[in-house]
Amino acid sequence: MAVQPLNADLIKNSKLKFNEDVIAKIAGMAIRDIDGILSMNGNVFDNIADKIRSKEDITKGIDVDVGEKQTALDLEIILEYGKDAHQVFENILHEVSSAIESMTGLKVIETNVYISDVMTKKEWQQQNKNNENNRVN
Repeated sequence: MAVQPLNADLIKNSKLKFNEDVIAKIAGMAIRDIDGILSMNGNVFDNIADKIRSKEDITKGIDVDVGEKQTALDLEIILEYGKDAHQVFENILHEVSSAIESMTGLKVIETNVYISDVMTKKEWQQQNKNNENNRVN
């Protein structure tokens, strides 16, 4: 079956929209392997929810505003001690904007990164281990 070209009126009258959680998830997936980020932080409610659920929420610590053609993000992270915060910031800007723009066509107009803590990898792993021991399964 041959693909028919789309009707110009159909294209003009139709819209593609994204839920804020979708944009947050794309951002979370884009930055999870950036060197120097130990964790994304959320608010108090996120931390309480993490104690109940069995796996971490990839959108934790990410707030998104989505418009029809652009988006803005606020991210809260824990920085690994000894890492260059400016380089980590630039890597976040590149990875997040590339992923969002290529997957959605939305232009990322602003990304704010708030570093809420700095820890060694060992301190972070110990804290994570303690949190898992306290988590309800």
